[in-house]
Amino acid sequence: MTKRFLRVISAIVLLVAVSGAALAKEITVRGRLQKTVEAGGWLIVASDHKYLILNAQKFMNEKWFKESAEVEAVGQTKDVMTTFMEGTPFEARTMRPFEQRGSETSGNTPDVRGLTRVLVSGDSLVQAMPDTAVLTISVVTQAKRAMDAQQENATKSDAVVRALKSAAGSGAEVKTSGYSLQPQRLYRENQPPTITGYEARNGVIVTLSDLTRVGPVIDAAAQAGANDVTGVSFTLRKDRPARDQALAEATREAVAKAQVIAQSLGGRVVRIVEVQEEGTTRPPEPRYSMEAGQAKLAASTPIEIGTLDVRSRVQLLAEVEAGG
Repeated sequence: MTKRFLRVISAIVLLVAVSGAALAKEITVRGRLQKTVEAGGWLIVASDHKYLILNAQKFMNEKWFKESAEVEAVGQTKDVMTTFMEGTPFEARTMRPFEQRGSETSGNTPDVRGLTRVLVSGDSLVQAMPDTAVLTISVVTQAKRAMDAQQENATKSDAVVRALKSAAGSGAEVKTSGYSLQPQRLYRENQPPTITGYEARNGVIVTLSDLTRVGPVIDAAAQAGANDVTGVSFTLRKDRPARDQALAEATREAVAKAQVIAQSLGGRVVRIVEVQEEGTTRPPEPRYSMEAGQAKLAASTPIEIGTLDVRSRVQLLAEVEAGG
């Protein structure tokens, strides 16, 4: 009785196992690869459903495995819980790239026109007026003793800062850029250097948005005792409109290039696969400089502002359908 009972139980277990295997049927999924909010997750987006690939790492080293690629996968859906449950969990046994062909013609001849990917670039140059000037002005004093150089520099620097604030206006920013007190050495052959005096340098940076004040600020600083204007640079603080315009023009140029290539092949641009911005740059701004010792100006300092060049470059990957 016991042996017979065991044989019956074994038969039931085998039947249940066979039934379970029959229920776990494989399915074929065709769709487009897409990244998901799951950590390192990938989806196959079919026409009416999404499948979350549980073992995507198995195929990620394949060259064709990338976003928007059309694939065909064979595997099983799984009854598991994921973090966000975006799509039906799916474990793929095989996966390969899949090219969808167009609908057949009346003569049952498939559309053999293929898609070609072209990589083009677009460049643009936009000129914009600067809205900010940055001046670097210093007071340099020399004396036999360090104390004398320092005290003379402090007196002149205080007068220069007051003159700068008055000439630049309330909206300007005046701040110290650096201070140094260094010995001046005399070098003779086969002798140790000797200290002949000391030089004190106090630098100030002035940032102002009223560009009409640039010349008067330089004049006021020179009259107050400044004797080294390292330079005047112009920049564009509010550069978003110019950058956006440059980026838009560069993108339009890239699209136009792709369309020209498509037309030369007797086809059309099917879609834009990817666009990458390679950056927006501005060349060095116009500068003005004045050497130490040339601070006393007989006339007002003329400053020509000019325009700034804003450049943008993009790369565009497009799918082109060539004529048959």
